[in-house]
Formats: sequence, C-alpha cells, structure tokens
Amino acid sequence: MIVGTVKEIKIGENRVGLTPIGANALVKDGHTVLIEHGAGINSGFADDEYEKQGAKIIGTAKEVWDKSETVVKVKEPQKSEFPMMKEGQVLYTYLHLAAELEVTKALLERKVTSIAYETVELADGTLPLLAPMSEVAGRMAVQVGMHYLEKTHGGSGRLLSGVPGVLPGKVVVLGTGIVGINAAKIAMGAGARVTIIGRNAAQLRYIDDVFGGKIRTLFSNPYNIERAVEKADLLVGGVLITGLKAPKLVTREMVGKMKMGSVIVDVAIDQGGCMETSRPTSHANPVYVEEGVIHYCVTNMPGAVPHTSTLALTSTTLPYLLKLAKHGTESAARNDEALFKGINTHKGRLTNKEVADSLGIEYQKMTF
Repeated sequence: MIVGTVKEIKIGENRVGLTPIGANALVKDGHTVLIEHGAGINSGFADDEYEKQGAKIIGTAKEVWDKSETVVKVKEPQKSEFPMMKEGQVLYTYLHLAAELEVTKALLERKVTSIAYETVELADGTLPLLAPMSEVAGRMAVQVGMHYLEKTHGGSGRLLSGVPGVLPGKVVVLGTGIVGINAAKIAMGAGARVTIIGRNAAQLRYIDDVFGGKIRTLFSNPYNIERAVEKADLLVGGVLITGLKAPKLVTREMVGKMKMGSVIVDVAIDQGGCMETSRPTSHANPVYVEEGVIHYCVTNMPGAVPHTSTLALTSTTLPYLLKLAKHGTESAARNDEALFKGINTHKGRLTNKEVADSLGIEYQKMTF
C-alpha cells in the first residue's frame, strides 16, 4: 500500500501524523511511504530522518494526496485540502465530525473512507487513540489556565497555589475521564483546591481513593455545577460523549456569576464545547472574554507541544495503521471491532450513528 503524510495546515498545528519510526515500520512491511517536504519539521523530525528509514520525500501536499491510497494526518482536512481528496481514498486522522458539518459533507461528496481516531473504541468503551491527546490537553489546561489568570494577561491576578497565609485558588473540572483526571492531577500538584464533577459514581470513588480525598468529588447535576462554577478561579471542561456533540453543562447565566478575570479552558471544544459561551479559537488568537471571564477554546491544544504530542499519538495510531496497510480497510475492520467503529464515512455514506444524529444527516449502517 502507498501511505502518505502531509504537513498540517490548521492554524497553530505543529504535529505530524507519521514519525520516522512509523515510516520504518511501514517500509519493513513492504509498503511505500510518502512524506510531504517539511511535514515533520515542527515536531522535530527532519526530512533526512524519514529518508533514512526508507520514506520518499515529496515536494507538495497535492502530490502526496494524488499518489497515496491512505493519507495519515492529525487534524481534520482543511477547506483547501477538500479538492485533493479522491474517491476510495482512506483518511486516517482526528475528525470530530459532530462539530464539523462542512468537513463531513466534503468527505461524503468525495466518497472518502474516513477513520476517526476519536471513535476507535475498545470493547470496554475506552478510546485508545484519543487517550494520549486527552492526557496532553488535560495537563495543558491547568498550565494555560494559570497563565491567563495572571493580571498581565487579563486575569484576576490569583496564584493557584497560594502562598503561606493566603488561600490557594479554586479549580473546578467537569468530567472524570482522561482529560478531567489529568487536569485535576496537575491542579492538585500545583497546590490548588480542586473539585471534579462527574456522573460516573465508580469513577468518582476511584478518584477519591487514588488521590486520598485531596480532590473533592461531586455528582454532576445542575445544582452542583452552578454552585461550584460560581466559586471557580479556573474552570476546565473535559466532558466527552463518543461521537456526539458535548452537552452544554454550563449556561451563560452560570458564567456570568463567576468572578471577574476567572478563566475557562474548554477542552471539549473539539466536540462543540460544554459551556454555552464557548466558541472555537486558534493558537494564533486563543482567548476572548465573555461575561467578564477569559475563555480559552483552542481546538487543537496539543499542537502547542508537538514533539511530545506526536510521539504520544503515533505510538497508539501506528499499530492500527499497520493493520490497515497490510490487510486493507475492509478486511482489517472486519477483524477488529475497534477499528470498525472508527469508520465514519465510507463510499459516500455516513456510517457513524452518533455523528449522524448530531448533524441531522441520514445514518447508513456500515457494510462492505
């Protein structure tokens, strides 16, 4: 199979879909690997590193798209890339289509088989290809929040850790999944007073046990969310329902009751965000103010730390890519239920029910 990787062109996106290690594994399996010139440079991988592993460096993205049977990316295709996609091609990347109607329509019109990292799902419900970036984004959320709490960046001027004689700041985390746990862990390590809110009782017990009660836990309901949000210096949104748009757990009225200069980091923005006041931003213009509260809603947060993110991501995406390249999409998906669930579009049909429900497009069951 011919597998290609192009340079990411989304604003502020510095990750790359395939590393030299990945290229080596594919070449050893007998596949051809095409890399757009400079595709990996922002993640710390020069062209000659790919060439040493047997990959071929191609001058333009269009050439890679034209020649590749499978294109490996990190983020959803951008508008300028739509015309480069071709019928029958496999696209292997993050898509988050529930919040991307235009991208969905392009994939359907071009009859691309798209496999979304975020919907590859194991039998136990875990999302192995989303997990590493959720870890990065969760940890970054607190780092970013502390930055924007500084008065010089428009924040309230509160130090989350406090100092002797001055109470620490309050961090509220919505969601007890990987994003939420990692955000809570970093916030606790910084010395903040941390509350995590979720609907999974077993997960709340687990968090209470593992962190020895140092992270306060609350069941998710409008009353608890409203009271906690009102007191938060930093609010982190980490809610995810696989394939669906994120639920709007925090209303504009709740945001309006927060302290002036408080900060919201909505990690769920990829799926539409879990705050009523959230809207997508980019690394070039990451924040805005609503109701006196700073909002950071960058849709590709891990792109700011591309070396770490790329290595973490590709360590999990590569095994599935090797299966796809060796057996072809249909055979690989038939023999791997997790990979099967990852297919969002195929031959002009929308094959993910949650995405279809979110966008109001007809769902068609996946058939080969």
